[in-house]
Amino acid sequence: MVPDLSTIKAFIFDVDGVLTDGRLLALNSGEQARTFHIRDGYAIRHALKKGYRIAIISGREEEGVRKRLESLDVLDIFLGVDDKMKIFNNYINTYRLDPSCIAYMGDDMPDVEVMRRCALAACPADAATDVLAISNYITEKPGGYGAVRELLEAVMKTQKTW
Repeated sequence: MVPDLSTIKAFIFDVDGVLTDGRLLALNSGEQARTFHIRDGYAIRHALKKGYRIAIISGREEEGVRKRLESLDVLDIFLGVDDKMKIFNNYINTYRLDPSCIAYMGDDMPDVEVMRRCALAACPADAATDVLAISNYITEKPGGYGAVRELLEAVMKTQKTW
């Protein structure tokens, strides 16, 4: 059954395995580099311009990731998070958002609890088995290869805002 995309007003994304392919390049400097898909970036900026809320909740803290997200005009960036549910609750309370209007895209076990609270539990095609099992929207694309764009585009086309 296809979930109702017409009610979504906000998106929350994990980073590793969703906005990236989940691989890390460990550099001599100690930095752990990732790659982001440019089309995901376009879709994020487009959604923000159309009035959607976008937040990032990630367990890892990397300055390069923060800079990339800030360059896309994302304001709600929560990195280095141990308790995603706590951040989620604070976020929805701060902005008075109803979980029935939120899409959350994650790919692994730290995302499951929050995904279960949202109207749209989305994941990339290559998400962990347990995440695939609870998702009501699975993209055709894997994480880091346009999965975020695919979700944003589907919702926005349904709502005629694309």
